[in-house]
Amino acid sequence: MEIVASLRRTPATDFPLAHLLDLNDDSFNATFSSPMFISKASGNPEAARLCTLYNGDCAEILPTLPDASVNLIVTSPPYNIGKAYERRARLDDYVAFQRSVITDCHRVLRANGSICWQVGNYVDDGEIVPIDSLVIPIFRELGMKIRSRIIWTFGHGMHCTRRLSGRHETVVWATMSDDYLFDLDAIRVPQKYPQKRHYKGPKKGELSGNPLGKNPGDVWEISNVKNRHPEKTAHPCQFPEELVQRLVLSLTAPGEIVLDPFAGSGTVGKVCSRLGRPSILIERDEAYCDLIRERLAEGNDHASKRMRTAAPAHAPDLTAFTA
Repeated sequence: MEIVASLRRTPATDFPLAHLLDLNDDSFNATFSSPMFISKASGNPEAARLCTLYNGDCAEILPTLPDASVNLIVTSPPYNIGKAYERRARLDDYVAFQRSVITDCHRVLRANGSICWQVGNYVDDGEIVPIDSLVIPIFRELGMKIRSRIIWTFGHGMHCTRRLSGRHETVVWATMSDDYLFDLDAIRVPQKYPQKRHYKGPKKGELSGNPLGKNPGDVWEISNVKNRHPEKTAHPCQFPEELVQRLVLSLTAPGEIVLDPFAGSGTVGKVCSRLGRPSILIERDEAYCDLIRERLAEGNDHASKRMRTAAPAHAPDLTAFTA
């Protein structure tokens, strides 16, 4: 992994996405002069060209990104947010943190862009609060429009004895305006009866469904990344690539920039590199940055020898707050 920008002044040409953000040397250094690290994977040249990785706190890095510079934001914010994750956050502190990050994300999003914010539930003493119900008002306060609440159901989760066991989380999809990109054809799903035909009228005998498939619904059944899943890494709460791929394909065109301010295991960057979309990843944990570099260097091979773990994958910690 090659460090291409740090505490020194750096030519804009060394920044992988400078040409897409229309940055010259002066504007680059005016924007990226803070002590952040921008890294690129040297083991996979295409990934290096398409992905920029920051090792740092998104609260410090997001303000340095140019206004209206990305087309799509896909992320899953962590449930623990203390410094070095040494404490659990109160719900009101967590919502305040979300408001700050979402506000910065809104600033860097282009006028026809989208945000996909994946969250679960806050649980305290057996009572749940769906976190999407707390972040949706933040998007609305910023003038954004909620297009869908995508229910991601994964079939298994924590086993509860005094309430129903959680088997889903939510992706909130919000747009900056009514003028936004949505490529329905890119994510159509197979027809249940693909040979079904019109039986009368002027279209008698013709196929009744769209040959590309039917419109997808807002309930997505996608397995989460469990222990023996081919995508499994050391990260305990890992995005499945299929979930990210649907969002990226439907909400961006090739060459458009995708941002993940909580990069985790780097699934967004890996999927974007495969699909020809440049990505900007921000991750505060240095160990996970090492994992991201490794995954990008692998190309499209799922197996990750050094960072694999025998521990089972699990859903985000739904009790990650204290009173």
